[in-house]
Amino acid sequence: MTLYAQTPWRRSRQIVGDLFVVAWVVLWVRLGLWVHEVVGRLGAPGRTLEDAGSSLSESLASAGDAVGRVPLVGDDARGPFTAAGGAADSIARAGVEVQQGASQLALLLGLLIAAVPVVLVVGLWLLLRVRFVRRSRAAGHILDSAADLDLFALRALATQPVRALARVSDDPAQAWRRGDPETVRALAALELGSLGLRAPVGPPSP
Repeated sequence: MTLYAQTPWRRSRQIVGDLFVVAWVVLWVRLGLWVHEVVGRLGAPGRTLEDAGSSLSESLASAGDAVGRVPLVGDDARGPFTAAGGAADSIARAGVEVQQGASQLALLLGLLIAAVPVVLVVGLWLLLRVRFVRRSRAAGHILDSAADLDLFALRALATQPVRALARVSDDPAQAWRRGDPETVRALAALELGSLGLRAPVGPPSP
């Protein structure tokens, strides 16, 4: 499978394009990680709430246990401490929810910021590269020898810009009909060059 063109100019363009895609992916992945980190800091107040609620709940539970050991009034006196401890637990749970929300938001934003530009550019890059590989492979199957240049010369007459054809000959179509070897090779080289391929060595067969 041919991943890169045989012609130096197009191969250089492909390599530069590959490097650009790699740099693009690295840039947006790093940006996504940075956004994830920044948004994740929104969970800091939640951690503070969780720690404060947990600490308060433990303190109230300890105080309730101490009051509960007082004879006669222990059980009645423990009730307010138990209720306050439940409220402190609610504060701790709220802190956990804040952290979870911030974590989910950070993950979602980080993925969106990184994935959308990466998918668009990498998808376009893959589309162009797969198209090039398929066209090059098909051309390579046909181009077994210099005798096959006539087909590519004919295709050049149909697809190449008129200005490019004029550089080959004043009347390239007539020269192709005559089977002029130099014109056929020049026309074929135009078409093959657009596919990133070189023409085989040797004159085309009559």
